Amino acid sequence: MKDFPKDERVRQLLAAIGADYLYAAPFTGLAEPDPRVMAALAEVPREEFVPAEMRRHAYENRPLAIGNDQTISQPYIVALMTQLLLPREDAVMLEIGTGSGYQAAILSRLVKKVYSVEIIAPLAEQAQQTLARLGYHNVEVRVGDGRRGWPEHAPYD
Repeated sequence: MKDFPKDERVRQLLAAIGADYLYAAPFTGLAEPDPRVMAALAEVPREEFVPAEMRRHAYENRPLAIGNDQTISQPYIVALMTQLLLPREDAVMLEIGTGSGYQAAILSRLVKKVYSVEIIAPLAEQAQQTLARLGYHNVEVRVGDGRRGWPEHAPYD
């Protein structure tokens, strides 16, 4: 991974995530991140999934406000959740709570298709626009109550 990624902010973020894995290993059983997940985190531009006023903080390993009393998760948590899903390239995933679309974008780099349901319409609409603008064409976002999933695309992996 020499020279990867080139952006110093991303390198520092990935190092912080790696440190969190070590720190939490007694609790999670995972001492190091999956290289595929880390590559996805390096590839997806987190700053595109946060409001303009938060972009200067996009590569800090912490949650950030995205509006509507919601947050984008801490990158370490995104990495851990994603790794625990054991994503396969042929998998079809259902995400409940799209938020800004960041987690869906990460998953999209690792699986065949992502269906994401968001109950807050402005968040769902913004996430769909961001994902489309950035070329994450294997993600579909729907406004709705995730308790019922998205039955017409089930089953999910």
